[in-house]
Amino acid sequence: MSRSTLPLYLDHNASTPVLPDVFDAMLPWLQDRFGNPSSTHAYGRAMRRALDLAREQVALLIDCSPEEIYFTSGGTESNNLAIRGVAMARPDRRKILTSVIEHPATLEPCSFLEQNGYSIFRAAVDANGQVEVQSICEALSDRVALVTIMQANSETGSLQPIREITGLAHQHGVPVHTDAAQSVGKVTVSVNADRVDLLSIAGHKLYAPQGVGALYVRSETAI
Repeated sequence: MSRSTLPLYLDHNASTPVLPDVFDAMLPWLQDRFGNPSSTHAYGRAMRRALDLAREQVALLIDCSPEEIYFTSGGTESNNLAIRGVAMARPDRRKILTSVIEHPATLEPCSFLEQNGYSIFRAAVDANGQVEVQSICEALSDRVALVTIMQANSETGSLQPIREITGLAHQHGVPVHTDAAQSVGKVTVSVNADRVDLLSIAGHKLYAPQGVGALYVRSETAI
């Protein structure tokens, strides 16, 4: 099927095309600039500089330090690392708070933990599709390892009250993770303003290629 016969693409919330500028920036590193960034020779040093620049650019996008950015294969890996990683880091806390409207990339690791003895609380949403903050507040305790709530819903477009949730969670020493796959690149995102401790990015949602993502981890978290 030729491009001229393809239907009009209107599903950018699911995945976006790679922008020409993005493609042009990537191409040299897919052809003759193939060094290992851990190598000390010229090829490796050039790759390390490019990697550091990319980390700085992502950090600028979400208002954090470059050292707090970890590149992943996408939003799904970022969510898994955040949710299961925090759970493993806090074995004395066996409860996770989330919502009923999360993406499967969040629901599945939560279900995995549930099958392995964790208690999962799934908050309901109101008529506007926003998480009921009061229910999160009531479920918080010193048994909770993590709160994970998406920043924007891909089906309804509803923005979640992340800043309010982090304020409550931090009172109990609970870190907050947000899946920002549908918000980064569409609305202003500041991890410092929202005080989230972990944030997931999916590159293909904002004109980068498939198989590229990032996880932000605050250097001084509540963990």
